[in-house]
Amino acid sequence: MSVPQPTAEQRGEEILAVFGTAFGELLAADPAAFRVKFRKMAASAFAFYRGTAGLFYHDLEREQAGRDGEGTHSGPYLDDRTGRVWIHGDLHAENFGTYMDSQGRLIFNVNDFDEAYVGPFTWDLKRFAASLALIGYTKALSDEQITGLVRTYAAAYRGRIHDLATGAKSEEVPPFTLDTAQGPLLGALRAARSLTRFELLDSMTEIRDFERRFAPGGGSIELDAATRYKVLAAFDGYLETLPESSLTRPDSYRVKDVVGRRGIGIGSAGLPSYNILLEGNSDALENDVVIYLKQAQTPAVSRHVTDASIREYFQHEGHRTVISQRALQAHADPWLGWTELDGAGQLVAEVSPYAVDLDWSDIDDPEEIAAVVADLGRATATMHAAADDESGHSDLVPFSTERAIDAAIAADEEGFADLLVDFAHAYGARARADHQIFVDLFRNGRIPGL
Repeated sequence: MSVPQPTAEQRGEEILAVFGTAFGELLAADPAAFRVKFRKMAASAFAFYRGTAGLFYHDLEREQAGRDGEGTHSGPYLDDRTGRVWIHGDLHAENFGTYMDSQGRLIFNVNDFDEAYVGPFTWDLKRFAASLALIGYTKALSDEQITGLVRTYAAAYRGRIHDLATGAKSEEVPPFTLDTAQGPLLGALRAARSLTRFELLDSMTEIRDFERRFAPGGGSIELDAATRYKVLAAFDGYLETLPESSLTRPDSYRVKDVVGRRGIGIGSAGLPSYNILLEGNSDALENDVVIYLKQAQTPAVSRHVTDASIREYFQHEGHRTVISQRALQAHADPWLGWTELDGAGQLVAEVSPYAVDLDWSDIDDPEEIAAVVADLGRATATMHAAADDESGHSDLVPFSTERAIDAAIAADEEGFADLLVDFAHAYGARARADHQIFVDLFRNGRIPGL
């Protein structure tokens, strides 16, 4: 990766400019939320990397344009097809975890599709590889060991893509479930299985006059009548976006209560959010369901994809997030839908009792790390392969993504892992340096609006 190295002062100005584009309006609306976000990002280079997808794509576009001058869809392994597939958009080592699919199975796979879009498949792989370099550095792994991990990821991705492209049956490439997963992935699935809907409801709600309601405090915000009316109207619009299979019991969608929430996570700072309590699949109080309605954000990658037909395909960012997740995730959350509120697109999904993220804090043995990384490579390939001409959105991706990617890699097998290794080391070092620059900008009051 041949990116000119600016001075710390120049890079600081560059970071501030990207922040202004990515966060400007939201930061101005809620600076307190961004102070929390930025303090979380200051904690480590990896946390900084997680919160700066916009900076990553800014650098990636500059690197690619500087190398060949042909635009962002050119480059190794990219052509008219592989440069236009459904991608996760923020694929890093912590964006994996468990979910309950629409068939009632606990699955370990990629999660958090807020940044999903259509673009070059290598962008996902590069973003993951650089995150792997950062995690390896925090665990004091040598450059040689990090290189080995990136090669393991590349080989596992390539192997799974080839299996899928050559017609392997679904039972030969099963999803990661309680029956098929191993190691920390199985540990996450078992932890998810031990959770209950009652525990989630008990943490957020209380029973008053024989009915469940949201409990005060804990970050919930009581709504005035006008706001409540607007949220309920948006909820009615959401119901129209659900598949018929989700509407078999209309009483499931009876609204019991609504509250506002403060979005202060690394990815949700400043975004308005609401929780809605529903009847669920039976009259029993322990089967009530909590869904959230959150203003969807503009994905960072979309600022670097110039194809107007992609942008025009989506009604708004809520629609884009849901359509992307349904494309990338087989048997997605049956409560997943979209709506509009105050003219802004909204994402709607369940607050799942069964969501457990992959925890890297206790994954320290190099052999265990390598086994996990291989599984994540296979999960990435399965995600890319799911989102193609058979996903129900063939207008955007009217071809088999796994066959297109397989053919592209086959043209230069040896260079595939090398590409990711070189990028991982170069951008990992860049992110560590950027993190220190960011901390100095933040602590010295140089971020506008804070």
